[in-house]
Amino acid sequence: MISDVDVVIAGAGPTGLLLAGDLARTGVNCAVFERRPGRSGLTRAFAVHTRTLEQLDARGVADQLIASGTPLPQLELLTGARLDLSRLPSRFPYVLIAPQYETERVLEERAKHLGAHIRYGAEVTGLTQYPDGVEVAVTQDGQRGQVRAAYVVGADGIHSTVRQALGIPFPGKPVVRSVMLADVLLTQPPLHALTVNSTGDAFALVAPFGDGWYRLIAWDLNNQPPEDTPVSLAEVSDAVRRALGTDYGMHDPRWLSRFHSDERQVPRYRDGRALLAGDAAHAHSPAGGQGMNTSIQDAANLGWKLAATVQGWAPDPLLDTYQAERHKVGQRVLRDSGALLRIGLTCPPALVPVRNMLLYAVTRVPMTARFLAEALSGLNVSYPAPRGGHPLTGKRVADLPLADGRRLYEALRGGGFLLASSPGALLAEATSGYDDRVEAVTVARSSGTIALIRPDAYIAWAGSLATADHQPPDFRGALARWCGRPGQATVPAGQRH
Repeated sequence: MISDVDVVIAGAGPTGLLLAGDLARTGVNCAVFERRPGRSGLTRAFAVHTRTLEQLDARGVADQLIASGTPLPQLELLTGARLDLSRLPSRFPYVLIAPQYETERVLEERAKHLGAHIRYGAEVTGLTQYPDGVEVAVTQDGQRGQVRAAYVVGADGIHSTVRQALGIPFPGKPVVRSVMLADVLLTQPPLHALTVNSTGDAFALVAPFGDGWYRLIAWDLNNQPPEDTPVSLAEVSDAVRRALGTDYGMHDPRWLSRFHSDERQVPRYRDGRALLAGDAAHAHSPAGGQGMNTSIQDAANLGWKLAATVQGWAPDPLLDTYQAERHKVGQRVLRDSGALLRIGLTCPPALVPVRNMLLYAVTRVPMTARFLAEALSGLNVSYPAPRGGHPLTGKRVADLPLADGRRLYEALRGGGFLLASSPGALLAEATSGYDDRVEAVTVARSSGTIALIRPDAYIAWAGSLATADHQPPDFRGALARWCGRPGQATVPAGQRH
């Protein structure tokens, strides 16, 4: 059993694994405890959206995951209503269909390579907070132990032990019951890569994994037994036929399951030295495939802030920005996925033709279609900017080509900040005192703008330059706000607690 670490992470799903890799990348000693005996072989989530792929690209693993999945440049909302994703302003203008176990595999390999400790069959069962750290109770192989850490992160799902130990409420309600999942082979695959429809009393979605297997999601208004009731292939087939007109000759299921969907969110993502991320902090409907994507982006937001705090150079309020930024995103996902669910599942059968016509019309209006595509893909997520700040502040940064031949997202793989400027306009000695935290880079095309880019690929500050040596008056303040005091040394791992 590990005795002392900087950070304990409960849960080795995509959230915990990405977070562990980000912490280990910066030299933070972290341990991940997962109650499952090994990495899951279940497909669970299967849609990886554009913004998530960009985050994976900034960590050097996007291409590896893409090789195991199927990119879909069009996203079908309901029969006849499709969103064109191919025009998204990204290196990844599509949704990737890949089983969750592949996402976990890629993230686990990265985390281990960077030095994170991952323990399967080890369950976090409780915790006690102290002013200078936490003591986490862990049970493995029937043996109980205590692990001391500076911080603990609950990434342990909707039934989070960490959340319950903290006594943080999880208000909300169930919104749909007895949704059926099946991974099957098909005798007659559908013509479209992604097929979905709802008749008001039956819903079905068919998506390919790219290896011959298909994920089916089905729901029957008139057949909603308890969640622990076994699922039969006949039940799935009946619902799919009613929604799509055929079951495509489904056979040989490798996995059948049933679940209910909740809409819930904790009021706070941080309690002292404990933080919550992913499904431990928010739960929402599967409509739009936002669950795993939102959770991974929680981890991308939290990782560098927590690392800076552990290492001792973070400005005082930096860790609190995790709550300020991600709680609002969680609220939006709850609202939007809930609206999609209600449009798709609870529309009265008599109004289904009208609903389909309206959706078709909306997706044919270029401005509306672009807005919906960027919302579903995660590209339009931005964070609060100070009043009077540059319009780019808080926005996602584009993957710009750099003068040295790299892409900007490749430069982010080191885990630090970037100070990006146009050719010939880089501030002289702008990053003096921040050499271990900020890398100065030059973009290949002139824009007259200088930007401080966060490790999670959002713009912390932006401004204009008149001359190469002119520093805007708020530039040093922005460096101090996000990167701490100049020359502030990182605390060695052995001296942190």
